[in-house]
Amino acid sequence: MDTPLDRLRQEVRRRRTFAIISHPDAGKTTLTEKLLLYGGAIHLAGSVKSRKATRHATSDWMELEKQRGISITSSVLQFDYGGRKLNILDTPGHQDFSEDTYRTLLAADSAVMLIDAAKGVEAQTKKLFKVCRARGIPIFTFVNKLDRFGKPPIELMDELESVLGIRSCPVNWPIGMGTDFKGVFDRQRKVLHLFEAVKHGAEEASAISGELDSPAIVEVLGEQRIARLRDELELLDVAGDPFDLSRIEKGELTPMFFGSAMNNFGVRPFLEAFLELAPGPLPRESTIGPVDPDRPTFSGFVFKIQANMDPAHRDRIAFLRICSGRFAGGMDARHVRLERSIRLAKPQQFMAQQRTAVDEAFAGDVVGLFDPGQFRIGDTLCEGPPFEFTGFPRFSPELFARVEIKDALKRKQLKKGLEQLTEEGAIQLFKRPGLGDVEPVVGAVGGLQFEVLSYRLENEYGCRVNLARLPFAVARWVEGSGFNRNAFDDGDTSMVVLDRDDLPLVLFRNEWALNYAAQRVKDVVFRDTPPKGPSNSGA
Repeated sequence: MDTPLDRLRQEVRRRRTFAIISHPDAGKTTLTEKLLLYGGAIHLAGSVKSRKATRHATSDWMELEKQRGISITSSVLQFDYGGRKLNILDTPGHQDFSEDTYRTLLAADSAVMLIDAAKGVEAQTKKLFKVCRARGIPIFTFVNKLDRFGKPPIELMDELESVLGIRSCPVNWPIGMGTDFKGVFDRQRKVLHLFEAVKHGAEEASAISGELDSPAIVEVLGEQRIARLRDELELLDVAGDPFDLSRIEKGELTPMFFGSAMNNFGVRPFLEAFLELAPGPLPRESTIGPVDPDRPTFSGFVFKIQANMDPAHRDRIAFLRICSGRFAGGMDARHVRLERSIRLAKPQQFMAQQRTAVDEAFAGDVVGLFDPGQFRIGDTLCEGPPFEFTGFPRFSPELFARVEIKDALKRKQLKKGLEQLTEEGAIQLFKRPGLGDVEPVVGAVGGLQFEVLSYRLENEYGCRVNLARLPFAVARWVEGSGFNRNAFDDGDTSMVVLDRDDLPLVLFRNEWALNYAAQRVKDVVFRDTPPKGPSNSGA
């Protein structure tokens, strides 16, 4: 009979938790939808590109995402496939929401890097790749949009090495491109898959599979195309990198797949190969060293907070990545930052906005916890002696705006909305010394975050605001006996504000103003992150 530790190890081995990264418009949300389709989690995939469709992408749950056809929040999608339990972390591709993406990548054990066949490696992909590489997690490459004409596959392989510095090993190889794209050849199994498009990709694509010299394959492709494919495969065997799982696990070699997510071409072969090659839950760095997923005691960290996923209840959910042990609904755990035990009530798992109650979960899973305001991004929950997980990125805002309410009677709603939405981490909330909640200041890394904030304040809290942009581009927390607020609060080249912990910051017009102040003032230290440490990470 299995012991609890045996069952824990079995369950942990079943988990695959991964993020999908790409530049905007590479087809990331579409690929996510198709993985759900093949996993049986949905029966009809909605595409963000289909103008005729009345459906929207399952992972794009926020109303603004449906209107704009873009992903602006990280979605958590969970389903079973082939005996595995998958946790997909679908991230926003827009660069203005890179903070959310970076934090989400901390919860992933591997990453799927989506490349547009016509555009190759793009700017946002390079940034996100660096984050994945710094963590040393395996990276799997899916070259998308083969149903359109793009760069030759060999050229894309060279681009991965020249731009990203990573060698690649094609697991499958495309047959044709654009209107001539017929399917992919599985180099390991020596099997060819020919695809047939159906209903704009809303359902599974039918496929003919067989060996390269089988009569059915020869009849469809013809001798000339098969001969060209043989030449390409021979070149890969001679000049390409051999398949090496140890290099893949270290993030030194990326397995490469080809297909069209829009038409479901190559999606199932990718999914099945990925589940074979991708790692299960990995150890996590902490203040007590690496925490192994097989560790019997429960631990996890909050990597995302989302308000109003259910508009009818105006609730707030903290997304917890379980790093070790078994989680049970209603259990007690140590909240390390608050230095007290809390009950983890109403745990849920997700299909984007849809939720199901969860009785238990294991290392590798992501669960949602009801948050009455006690969680922050980066918080550690654990059983036993307290410790904290480390490595959370912190961001200094670069854009600032003063929040001006249009209806003074809505000030209470504004205060609640700003408090809840800024706890999600994309926007930071500041106040002017001595003014309290009057005319608060918000800071962000990208301008689209302000647009989303204004939209959500109006639609989720019934509060219309004007965001008056301020002429500042640099924020620094300050420490030291030489700090004099009046010396920095001229409102032109600099302004003093307080963060949520009442720690002072100075907003500067530009780097020159910061450098001038640093040279002029003694006994003051300027920091680009809060000086109090982990509890201030994120929001």
